[in-house]
Amino acid sequence: MSHTKIPAGQSPEVAVPSLNSPHMRRILASSFIGSAIEFYDFILYATAASLVFNKVFFVNQTPAVALFASFATLAVGYLARPLGGIIFGHYGDKLGRKGVLITSMVMMGVASTIIGLLPPTAQVGVIAPIALITLRIIQGLAVGGEWGGAMLMALEHAPKERRGFAASFANMGGPAGAVLATLAVSAVSTLPTEQFLAWGWRIPFIASLGLVAIGLVIRLKVTESPLFLALEGKAEEKKIPLMQVLTKYPKSVLMGTLVGMSSYTVQGLMTVWAISYVVEEAGMDRTAVLNIKAVGATLTIVAVWFASRYSDRLGRRPVMMFGILAGAVLALPMMWMLQLGELWLFAIALFLANGVVQGTIFGPFGAFTAELFPTRIRYTGASLVYQLSSTLGAGFTPMIVTGLVLLGGGSLWIAGAVWAGVFLVAALAMRSIKEGKDADLGAEHM
Repeated sequence: MSHTKIPAGQSPEVAVPSLNSPHMRRILASSFIGSAIEFYDFILYATAASLVFNKVFFVNQTPAVALFASFATLAVGYLARPLGGIIFGHYGDKLGRKGVLITSMVMMGVASTIIGLLPPTAQVGVIAPIALITLRIIQGLAVGGEWGGAMLMALEHAPKERRGFAASFANMGGPAGAVLATLAVSAVSTLPTEQFLAWGWRIPFIASLGLVAIGLVIRLKVTESPLFLALEGKAEEKKIPLMQVLTKYPKSVLMGTLVGMSSYTVQGLMTVWAISYVVEEAGMDRTAVLNIKAVGATLTIVAVWFASRYSDRLGRRPVMMFGILAGAVLALPMMWMLQLGELWLFAIALFLANGVVQGTIFGPFGAFTAELFPTRIRYTGASLVYQLSSTLGAGFTPMIVTGLVLLGGGSLWIAGAVWAGVFLVAALAMRSIKEGKDADLGAEHM
């Protein structure tokens, strides 16, 4: 996307149609690192919800009820994500992408650090779980605003023929943060169980404050999106973005969300619920399971890299459809491998889920969502689709699968069949959406 006219106050290097300029490399680094830090904190909570919080904040309950309550606090954070996407998207579309990204990062870092300092329920009673839920909501709001802005800052600076790959840096940041979070918990999990539950799990949360400081140094040096600057002062831009998204683009929101849910069920099922299942039910070694999870997240990064690049050549639809159909075919076999209770089979299932299914769908997803909406409402629209996908696809999955396993008498086949159905619905939704690879993102109406 070449810019012949440079908006007032914008650096000329933004007009260079290349991802290799110093300015563009800084933008891509900001997108990747900022997203990695945000998702480090968010996934850190998910990992702790699987292994720690039921024993620290939900005591005096049966193990099953305590785990359900822990997963419920996880879901609360996901529920807050669409609201965060709406709030931050509104100001991102009205005031600019950069400022809201800085705000979201600070919110996340502070909330995570305080979680690491919370006293257990045994010391302060019900105040502890209430505070945990409140901080989880703040985390959800913050991450709800992060992805859309980080993705758009990269995509809206990039040339048209490379914008799928540019947008994927925010997507790669997510699993990179997951790797970092998982390895951090894995490192402290080598402590004796009593020490791990007493103070070891807190260290990765408190460390997030230092990561945020590093991210801010990079993010403050990034310039505003040129497509946003080109719209400044226009009457159309002054309208409420959310109302325009819901009234003019309801199909884009609905179909985009159904497509995105397919990727996020992988996260909720395989990297949250399954971790608890194989450790608590199958008795697998906690540290080994976490290390396998870290490798799986690394495979997601690799898959996102290749999928996004191929989406710039072939289109978003065929690449994402491959991942969706692969998920439909592999859903039941992956659940069967989990039920067999062998560590090596768990590893294969997780690697297939993260590397083949999730990474292939998620790689082009940033560009896919951005190309559904015009610039004046793109932050709100893309954020809403992404956050609804994550909330519905990942936020409730651990609780739903827990219920389906109970319904199946301990068997995982019902959960596997439902999961396959989610992928088939996503495939039908994808068929109803036009290819956006060659769309003009600077157009007033799309």
